[in-house]
Amino acid sequence: MRNSLSNRTLYQTLCRKKTFTEEVEPGKEKLKRVLNIFDLTALGIGSTLGCGVYVLAGTVAKSIAGPAVVLSFIVAAIVSSFSGVCYAEFAGRVPKAGSAYIYSYVTVGEFIAFFIGWTLYIEHTIGTASVAKAMTNYLDALLGDPQKRYFKKHFPMHVDFLGEYPDFASFFFVIFIALIVAWGVKKSSTLNKAFTLLNLLTLGTVVVSGFFLGKLSNWFIPKSEIPPGVDGGDGGFSPFGWNGIIAGAARCFYGFIGFDSIATTGEETKDPKRTIPLAIILSLFFVTLAYSSVASVLTLMWPYYDQDPDAPLPVIYENMGMPIIKYMVTCGAVFALMTTLLGCLFPIPRILYAMSSDGLLFKCLSTVNEKTKTPVLATMICGIGTGLLSSMFNLEQLVEMTSIGTLMSYLMVCVCILILRYKNNNSVSQDLDNSEVHIIYKWWNASNTGLTNTDSQYVSRVLILTYTFAAFVFCICMTNVNYCEGYLQLSLTIVIGISIATLLISLFMLCRLPQAVENLSFRVPFVPLVPCLSILLNIYLMMELNIKTWMRFGIGIVVGLLIYAFYGVHNSLEGFKQQAIKDKEHKQDPKISY
Repeated sequence: MRNSLSNRTLYQTLCRKKTFTEEVEPGKEKLKRVLNIFDLTALGIGSTLGCGVYVLAGTVAKSIAGPAVVLSFIVAAIVSSFSGVCYAEFAGRVPKAGSAYIYSYVTVGEFIAFFIGWTLYIEHTIGTASVAKAMTNYLDALLGDPQKRYFKKHFPMHVDFLGEYPDFASFFFVIFIALIVAWGVKKSSTLNKAFTLLNLLTLGTVVVSGFFLGKLSNWFIPKSEIPPGVDGGDGGFSPFGWNGIIAGAARCFYGFIGFDSIATTGEETKDPKRTIPLAIILSLFFVTLAYSSVASVLTLMWPYYDQDPDAPLPVIYENMGMPIIKYMVTCGAVFALMTTLLGCLFPIPRILYAMSSDGLLFKCLSTVNEKTKTPVLATMICGIGTGLLSSMFNLEQLVEMTSIGTLMSYLMVCVCILILRYKNNNSVSQDLDNSEVHIIYKWWNASNTGLTNTDSQYVSRVLILTYTFAAFVFCICMTNVNYCEGYLQLSLTIVIGISIATLLISLFMLCRLPQAVENLSFRVPFVPLVPCLSILLNIYLMMELNIKTWMRFGIGIVVGLLIYAFYGVHNSLEGFKQQAIKDKEHKQDPKISY
């Protein structure tokens, strides 16, 4: 009996949900509500439109997708948009700082919320470090690699899992951006808008000049004209086939990481329920348009197999004898990468602030400076940690670790959307009697009831869990079936068939269930199809990551879980609040036991 009680208490502790009051008295907000739709859209574009457009497009076009890199960006945009609309609905439901962390805390429970929050912290930190590294690599390459040559000669690092040399330039860049973020949200937002405008002007110059200078023949280069010794595939628009387009999309997905930074500004945004969803959708639209346009002119101006993987645009203009545009693009690219750095660093202290405010992380991280109205200490700690990562690891290692945290948080947001849509929010119980007929009615909704009840809520959660598990099995088998032979390959093929059937049946049964009737400022369309597709695609991209990425991610997660086990679970404000309620009830009725 004691073990049963202990297990129940542990379950209740891990699954306790956050509650908060909708309104805060004017003048008592810790963070200042100053951001509007233009600020947030600029933040989303600035944090997303950086490495992808200035570096990634050329790399993917050169050896992965060819001119079909345009389609790769569109496919990646579709996958991101599924998660984006889920984020948009959540932002309208829970207009608080903290992004997916606070969303999962309200809907799923404390342990999953901490896991997601810590995962977001890891993802944003590594992502910011990768942007800083890309920017210094970009500058160093254009100046003739003076930093690289000097530090490799005088301060080499002969460690397998670290970079070749310490990159002090990227460290100081990160610290500089951290100071701007700590200076004040409105000031950093103003600077972000200025940099974003310069970024868009640069991209406009590239697109306009590219359509005048481009040649349609570069999209249809025959295999016979590809120089010997060059890996140009089969030539044409899609030289590496459909597999190249999909592989390019998996790589291009990195270019869409950043729009979720909008969702972390819930407590600093005017009318967040309307502004945040609209800003997410607008930023995704403009970023997709920019990526597709630049990828088009990039491959129209110069053969895909001869693209420079580090700085494609400046090299193209140099080869075409246009030095003025080359330097314009170079300056624009540097400012664009600084904008991305600002946008990537912006949400990290706010995630720590939200977790610390809930007692799950150390209290000092939630301290807000009275003058700047920003979490200065959390911001500078994030800046120092990110700067150290960018200075110690090389770009390839950082990029490999960036996506997994984002994919994990996207996955959880989609699951939470499904849980909320099928939640029983009716005060009148509509449960049927416990019989065999009732079981059929319950699982297939044979009565075609349009209102949620406790039975439909229970069935929906079982189906969501079943669908997610089947998606994991399907994706693991799909990513490994081509590497197996004989009996093992046949077994995996059978498992794939069973998992597909399970996915389709679960999805059909979810479609049959009633959904909660709610008045929301924004709703994800085609539920459950859109969240379920997003779950499947996010898991598939996660399975494409290599084992070293999973190991590095695992180490970071273990550190976070230790913090939660030894600090967060004992200092949770929600735990104190619920315990106070229990103590009050116990005083009123001593017979009540927990």
